[in-house]
Amino acid sequence: MKEKNVGTVDRYIRFGIGAILIIVAFILQGAWLWLLLPAVVSIVTGAISHCGLYSLFGISTCKTDKSK
Repeated sequence: MKEKNVGTVDRYIRFGIGAILIIVAFILQGAWLWLLLPAVVSIVTGAISHCGLYSLFGISTCKTDKSK
């Protein structure tokens, strides 16, 4: 399994953005695919706590335990 690089607050933000995009996609029925794709990506990256772009740029919003 890949190392987690998405923290708790970041996960909640991703879930919220995903939910908002899904709602807007159903309201604006003409652009539903263009809104559902980033919504799904946002929700999936939040669910697995791993973001590929964060890995690419060496970013992590997870709190680390420095005592280990």
